[in-house]
Amino acid sequence: MTMPAAIEAVRQAFIGLTAGEFDLPPRQAFGDSRSLVMAVHHRPTASTAVKVVSIEVERDPVIAGTVVFSHPEGQFTADAVPLTTLRTGAVVGVATDLLADEDAAQLALLGAGAQAADQVRAVHAVRPLKKLVVFNRNVTRAEALVESLRDELPDTVVDVAVDADEAVSGADVVCCATAATVPLFRMGALKERVHVNAIGSYRPVMRELPEELLATAGVVVVDQVEAALSEAGEIIRAVRSGVLRLESLVELGAALGNPPLRQGRTVFKSVGVAVQDWAVARLMA
Repeated sequence: MTMPAAIEAVRQAFIGLTAGEFDLPPRQAFGDSRSLVMAVHHRPTASTAVKVVSIEVERDPVIAGTVVFSHPEGQFTADAVPLTTLRTGAVVGVATDLLADEDAAQLALLGAGAQAADQVRAVHAVRPLKKLVVFNRNVTRAEALVESLRDELPDTVVDVAVDADEAVSGADVVCCATAATVPLFRMGALKERVHVNAIGSYRPVMRELPEELLATAGVVVVDQVEAALSEAGEIIRAVRSGVLRLESLVELGAALGNPPLRQGRTVFKSVGVAVQDWAVARLMA
């Protein structure tokens, strides 16, 4: 399965979500969100995807679990780890294609964990990269990631930054894929025109983005408002403090049907919803 195919599948799934094609109950979280159950049913195809995962930040791999995809002809199971990294990368590809400048060519990646490589692949699929800069608190992991991607990015300059501010300073696109509980970079380190994706935080106590960015961004897009208000720490905090109006949040499916202006700084915040798992699992069926 290729990243472009996954991106297109996820794009169509979010359009379908906005059109009312899916039954999508809220994600169930247990044990301080260390165990998650996600389910979705697609009425037009009578197909269902259910994913059960455990998340342990200190474990390698961080995510472990299983996806079950059922359809009228039968069902299959799949390892949740590669499916999750692929579908998370794919939704970032969809959002970046929608919100980043057409000539965006430099990516700053913050985080070098399991999600990192597919974040790069997704952005590269929609905005061919001339330069990639990676920052991770563990420099060895950042260097290992860069080396693993060199063959896939033969025409891209790849580098490791000493801190997050340095990494984002020249970026046209920023991808945050960490378990941070405080903002990763200073607002002033960003360019005036930049698109920022944040996929790492999935609990109210976690944050990757500075509040000022959410307060001043030209548009803030989320995968689903209900999910963001339940799980996205930076969105919850910004809405409660009044710097981000709830009615200004735009869901990805709606944005795809009515693209917002690419103005100044744009943000996509994702906590992950089950339609992404369904979209990629359906490609495997």
